[in-house]
Amino acid sequence: MILIKLGGSIITNKEKPLSVRKKAIENISKSLRKINEPIIIVHGGGSYGHYWSVKYDMHTKEKKYDLRGVAIVKNSMIELNKIILDSMLKNKLNPYSLPPTDFMSGNKPITKKIKEIAKIARTGLIPVTYGDALWYGQKKTYILSGDKIMTHIAKILKPRLCIFALNEDGLYSDLKSKKLIYELKGERATISENKMDVTGGMSRKVEEASKIAKIGLNVFFVNGNKPERIVKAVKNRTFEGTLFRGKRNV
Repeated sequence: MILIKLGGSIITNKEKPLSVRKKAIENISKSLRKINEPIIIVHGGGSYGHYWSVKYDMHTKEKKYDLRGVAIVKNSMIELNKIILDSMLKNKLNPYSLPPTDFMSGNKPITKKIKEIAKIARTGLIPVTYGDALWYGQKKTYILSGDKIMTHIAKILKPRLCIFALNEDGLYSDLKSKKLIYELKGERATISENKMDVTGGMSRKVEEASKIAKIGLNVFFVNGNKPERIVKAVKNRTFEGTLFRGKRNV
């Protein structure tokens, strides 16, 4: 089983509110057709959910946020999710939309429900979920990032490979020269955050990837603008990006 996160910077134009990168989404959908094993997709909010969560000052901490903001974030994520589903359908894939409320209770994953996601994926349907604004209880809400969803699902389902599709080739040891880090062994790295990404930007991806690698799973950071690299990683175990190597062999 392969778990893939489509970052907000790949599927949307983060510099322009409420705009998608249709060609990038289309190319990824075409590439997914070449993978012949169960897939689960998680996607970020980019210039949709993240844009509104910044506007309404909403974060990952449970708090009594503006209910108008909660409603707008949720609506925008449904809109973005629909765009991705339509692209997948157009390319002869069978997406199965799963809002995170289907498998989360408060801020805790529901193990039984996540195991059902695996069963769905094994049928040939492709579960597609996303970061969202969620009800916590006691009139509180919070932002559940797609990166955190990756960790929740990975810990329970133990996929063969977890992939984060980014708008970069991977992690760099130096941002100016863009010297690529080809492999890490679960170490955490520090990287500057995108000021618009309230759910943590690249640093949060690194944090979640490190958690996943520490439980023995392999995590691959890859350029989503070059989706053929996703296919190579899955089919040929060729990693053109940054690999967080877990205890298992890839």
